Amino acid sequence: MVTNTILLPEEQTELLEILKSRFHKNMKRHQELDWKVIEEKLILFPSKIWSINEMEKTGGEPDVIYFDENTNQIWFVDCAAESPKDRRSLAYDYDGQTSRKEHQPKNNALDVAVQMQIDLLTEAEYRLLQSVGNFDQKTSSWLKTPQPIRDLGGAIFGDYRYGTVFIYHNGAQSYYAARGFRGIIKV
Repeated sequence: MVTNTILLPEEQTELLEILKSRFHKNMKRHQELDWKVIEEKLILFPSKIWSINEMEKTGGEPDVIYFDENTNQIWFVDCAAESPKDRRSLAYDYDGQTSRKEHQPKNNALDVAVQMQIDLLTEAEYRLLQSVGNFDQKTSSWLKTPQPIRDLGGAIFGDYRYGTVFIYHNGAQSYYAARGFRGIIKV
């Protein structure tokens, strides 16, 4: 279990510069938002900065895609063109991972997300992400699976092909080099 979820001041400064640069470079994702307001809010939540740094370290390229006026939350989501490189080849969850008797994957998406203190995207959040760009054109990403589907052994994932967002299903024990997961953290 992770014990230290606070970045050193110099690490925090470095991450904030990366996020600021990405924010300004990709204004189409968040046209109505102001970086200074986001940065001020982020600084109030050091443990969330740590989680965003984990997203960055694993290839997620987190960026703001939405501000929820009802909850006053800013949504940081993995915006790498393809599913984050260091979060691929994972089963959906622990039960899926351990149900494989041969060629068991090294880990699973839900446990990695818990370690990073982020959530997998829901189908609705994934579709919102796809509305600000075209992601997963060569990869796919596990999505938070509704319990009735999971109870039957399945899990869902999404990708973008032929100009369309597709949501599919697979056994939760499956894993592929081109399938990972995208995370979200709400600040």
